[in-house]
Amino acid sequence: MNTAGTADVPARMGLDLTPFRGLRYDPDRVGSLSAVTSPPYDVVVRPDGLHHLESADPHNIVRLILPQAPTPGIRNEQAADTLHRWVSEGVLRADARPGLYVYEQRDDEGMFQRGVIGALRLSEPSEGVVLPHEDVMPHVVADRAALMRATSANLEPLLLTYRGDGTSGTTAVIERTAKHPPLLSTTTEDGFSHRLWAVTDPADLAEIRADLAHRQALIADGHHRWATYLRVRGEHPSPSPWDYGLVLLVDTARHPLRVRAIHRLLHRLPVPEALAALDGSFRVRQVDGPLSEALSALSVATAEGNAFLLAGDGTFHLVDRPSPDLLARTIPPDPPEAWRTLDATVLHATLLDHVWRIPDVPEHIAYIHDTATTVAKAERDGGTAVLMHPVREEVVRDLASQGVTMPRKSTSFGPKPASGLVLRALL
Repeated sequence: MNTAGTADVPARMGLDLTPFRGLRYDPDRVGSLSAVTSPPYDVVVRPDGLHHLESADPHNIVRLILPQAPTPGIRNEQAADTLHRWVSEGVLRADARPGLYVYEQRDDEGMFQRGVIGALRLSEPSEGVVLPHEDVMPHVVADRAALMRATSANLEPLLLTYRGDGTSGTTAVIERTAKHPPLLSTTTEDGFSHRLWAVTDPADLAEIRADLAHRQALIADGHHRWATYLRVRGEHPSPSPWDYGLVLLVDTARHPLRVRAIHRLLHRLPVPEALAALDGSFRVRQVDGPLSEALSALSVATAEGNAFLLAGDGTFHLVDRPSPDLLARTIPPDPPEAWRTLDATVLHATLLDHVWRIPDVPEHIAYIHDTATTVAKAERDGGTAVLMHPVREEVVRDLASQGVTMPRKSTSFGPKPASGLVLRALL
């Protein structure tokens, strides 16, 4: 299965998106395409969501992106064996011709997004071509890198955004392509419909290449996987397929993304202890439910400053108006003000590090995208849910353009591409 990176392409000032032979499920060999897809690996709520996906179909992609075994080594070996078996059995088949892939997502609430999936030439943040906006955890990068080495594959695309003009170049090719019958069409249980087309015409590929050659991208989702791409690239002499990584590029001039918060679940900190430790350093108010009304109160409070919603004891507690003296003692003074005043900065530097003294490790903190799930797990397990308000996209872009990264899991851009619709084999 030939992939991008086998030819020595001159360095570019912008994005270099290359066709590849997509590895896709044969619909005749699986129960349904929707049953073999999954959210990205870090969005799957474990263990409940993992078990649900595993039972949906024996070929669900979660068996590759989140293999289950007693040790990391066995997990990765298992994923590699599973991938190779599915390819040999024809469950996954490589497309006959290299191409880029137009990908469309729609939901019942009016969300509509199209982008292009391809193999993007990797670049360091210092090159200013692909900008990260969040920090990463080394142990997560190490875990993803071990899985990538074992499988020799990009198992799921990252989500990157760029600013085109919303009409010409890549967008024009996308719109023309979407007028034709798709390669696949499916609707997943979250209500999103997904369609995929291949772009193989040389003129269309050249038009996309020329358009993107002067563009800059922001990593919207997939910082750990991008860092993984860079780490594993350094282990192989260039040129090689490892010089590229699988991404979905979306022009936000045409399709603005939704920005949502990622919430924290503090496993070992009950709500009464969390509130007692504040000791007057924040204002604390109990707010009425249901969850939607409590989140509205959080939204109002964040318009005036840093605010968080704590839950887990059957009610909601709005925590806001931090002590200026406490912030001065706990927030680093050197970064830009936009970084110093982020809710995620105050949460990690002030609350987690100083007030609650909780280490940022999986045994103590879980990062969960779904709000109701975060509250339910906190109530079930006796922990504390810390609910966040979304960061505005312009703040994210402004900090990224300055080379300033936010605390990890500060934002959730979406909709995220479903995993399992197209994979990229590296060997």
